[in-house]
Amino acid sequence: MGCRAMTKVYVVRHGETDWNRQGRLQGTTDIPLNEQGIAQAMACQKYFFENEATAIFTSPLKRAYDTARIINEPFDLPLQMITQFKERGFGKAEGMTYEERSKIFPNKKYPDQEPLRQFVSRLKSGLAVLEERYPKGTIVLVAHGAVIHHLFQIVENNDLFPANARLSNGGVSTIYTKDGKWWLGKYNETHHLLD
Repeated sequence: MGCRAMTKVYVVRHGETDWNRQGRLQGTTDIPLNEQGIAQAMACQKYFFENEATAIFTSPLKRAYDTARIINEPFDLPLQMITQFKERGFGKAEGMTYEERSKIFPNKKYPDQEPLRQFVSRLKSGLAVLEERYPKGTIVLVAHGAVIHHLFQIVENNDLFPANARLSNGGVSTIYTKDGKWWLGKYNETHHLLD
C-alpha cells in the first residue's frame, strides 16, 4: 500500500517561566525560562531521540526560542524562527493573574488585545508555510498555550481535544496533514517530563 506524503508537526509548549508559575498572562511579553523550564526543555530533548524530526521551528519569543535551542543541541537541525506562531497579544491584561483579569475585565475584552480573527488567520498562514517547506517532513514547532489551543480548533477532528483541557509546559502534541487538511494526533504528551 503506497504511503502518501504528509507533513507531521510535533507541537511543543515552551518550558515554564516565572509568570507561568505565578499564573500571569504572558502574551507577547518576553519572559525567559526559569530553572524548571530549562529542565522541561532538556526532558523534551530526550523525547526527540525517539521521535526524529528534520527541522525545528519556533516562535521568536525567548521562552519558546530557548526551549527550541535546548531541544536542538544534540541534533543540530535547521532552527527557524516563525513569527506566525508568536503568542497572541493580550494587550492591557498581560502581566495580570486570572483573579486580577477577572476583576478588571470580567468579559475578557482586554484593551489592545490582538483580534481573534487576525490571530487565527496568522496561525493558518503559519501552517501553510510548514506544509509548503516540508511537504513530506517531520518537524518540531515550539509555541505557546493560546497558539496551541487555537491550532487544535483549526484541525478537522477538533472534538478530540477537550475545550477546558490544560496544556503542560513541555507537553508535546502532534498534528499532521491528510487529504489536504490538518488533523490532530496525540495531544499534551507528558511522559517524558516524569522521568
